[in-house]
Amino acid sequence: MVDKNKPQIEKRGGWLSRFAPGVRKIVSRRDTPDNLWVKDPDTGEMLYRSDLENSLWVTPTGRHMRIDAPTRLRYTFDGGTFESIDTPDVPEDPLKFSDGKPYKDRLAAARKAAGRKDTMAIGFGSIDGTQAVAIVQDFSFMGGSLGMAAGEAFIAAAREAVRRGVPLVCFTAAGGARMQEGALSLMQMARTTLAIQELKAAQLPFVVVLTDPTTGGVTASYAMLGDVHLAEPGALIGFAGPRVIESTIREKLPPGFQRAEYLQEKGMVDRVVTRADLPRVLGLLLSMLMGGTRAAA
Repeated sequence: MVDKNKPQIEKRGGWLSRFAPGVRKIVSRRDTPDNLWVKDPDTGEMLYRSDLENSLWVTPTGRHMRIDAPTRLRYTFDGGTFESIDTPDVPEDPLKFSDGKPYKDRLAAARKAAGRKDTMAIGFGSIDGTQAVAIVQDFSFMGGSLGMAAGEAFIAAAREAVRRGVPLVCFTAAGGARMQEGALSLMQMARTTLAIQELKAAQLPFVVVLTDPTTGGVTASYAMLGDVHLAEPGALIGFAGPRVIESTIREKLPPGFQRAEYLQEKGMVDRVVTRADLPRVLGLLLSMLMGGTRAAA
């Protein structure tokens, strides 16, 4: 207890007390950004984000991590510069679908996170010196699912390539059709196939780069209709997933089944190419294919 009748000695902190608040602010613990470190999915090791970015998001063990569409376009075009091409608008939620949460709400959340309308992004520029249109499917946007917006974007990219007289390069990444759009999403398999026929009629190359994962209706349509099929190392490529196949046939699948290297061995993929080498290999392929086309014309 403090005796109120007893004279109190005044507490003085001296000149240092005047600077203490500012000093505390300077040396106080700063919060570490949430995205400063990234966990290696294979080893569990924490990797410095800037190191991963410098290595094109390829881990020390060689795992090609998934990247978003803008990053893919920057890595593909010379100097990271390209002309962005708008994707067409489509009717939203035509079936008024809800799976406990309205489709419109899911779409709005995905758009806010990605900063664009849907899974596809289109760019035009030079790839190792050869002009081309590139369309990228982004798995981070609702699993890269194929819906009306993706189908319309693919058709727009193909027609832009025809208009400019340049090849089309497609980077695929999808978990399948977008269930919230029902049969309307399945129709895009046929519509994108017809768009490829327009490229062929114009004698323009269509090159596909299969990235992790490429499955479902995308694999059953434009992902396997290219003049040349490249794939990134370790990419999962198939229609149904390996667990579904194993439970159906009740047999253990061979090691590496549905991975890019396995499919190259079986003839479904022409070549497995590392991310760092993709622009050079694409440029060489496109240059040769366009040279042959011009000579034939």
